[in-house]
Amino acid sequence: MTTADGRRPEESEGSEVPGATESVPAGAPPKVIDLNADLGEGFGRWTLTDDEALLSVVTSANVACGFHAGDPVTMRRVCELAAERGVRIGAQVSYRDLAGFGRRAMDVPPDELAAEVAYQIGALEVFARAAGSRVAYVKPHGALYNRTVHDAEQATAVVAGVRLAGGGLPVLGLPGSELLAAAELAELPSVPEAFADRAYTARGTLVSRREPGAVIHDADAVVTRAVTMATEGETTALTGERIQVRARSLCLHGDTPGASELAARVRAELVGAGVELEPFV
Repeated sequence: MTTADGRRPEESEGSEVPGATESVPAGAPPKVIDLNADLGEGFGRWTLTDDEALLSVVTSANVACGFHAGDPVTMRRVCELAAERGVRIGAQVSYRDLAGFGRRAMDVPPDELAAEVAYQIGALEVFARAAGSRVAYVKPHGALYNRTVHDAEQATAVVAGVRLAGGGLPVLGLPGSELLAAAELAELPSVPEAFADRAYTARGTLVSRREPGAVIHDADAVVTRAVTMATEGETTALTGERIQVRARSLCLHGDTPGASELAARVRAELVGAGVELEPFV
């Protein structure tokens, strides 16, 4: 396991001092971060995310590919809207779990998982190309995301699926995860991300949604955490420790009440703090 900033414990200089920060020289260039959200998480007549509003705020869109949510009509519509706004399109791949919204633990054989990941990327690529864009990266969703933090076999299978789909797509994931390690081993770009609206453990992993306080609902707290993550590369764990969360992309969930308004606040506060918002691809 690695630390929250992506280094092995033995390589983590000063990791025993939770509040340690790097000094920033005067005149240093502004921080640059990508803002991503999960979109297209509807199915048939059922809708969950305010895709149009969020696409006016984020720089990257994690689009559901039909396994945890999403259907062909929804995928096509989101890709068209993203392309119109210059938002990068990412394939949000998942275990095959529509009923559980992709948040139930599953055991899928590696070969099967790799094929299903490639299948989801390929399905989204059809609609991205039709909209005049391309699938620019891959991010696992829900239970698959959490599983690939610590499960090297499942992480390797996800990366194998990305390679099978072709194109050498970047992989978005938690810093220090087995997923990003597998991506680097496969010579795919690995992109670390942080979550402003999720609680962290002292080890830099996400608190399970089964635990109280796992999702942060206080809008002011989310905005403050987002700015601190972007400007200082740090946040406070659920148990009070100060931890590093150095990331190139910041995620806000699109399925929470008032998500679009909150995302707009986060964007405005980041810009006000001198942070440049740019896609990582």
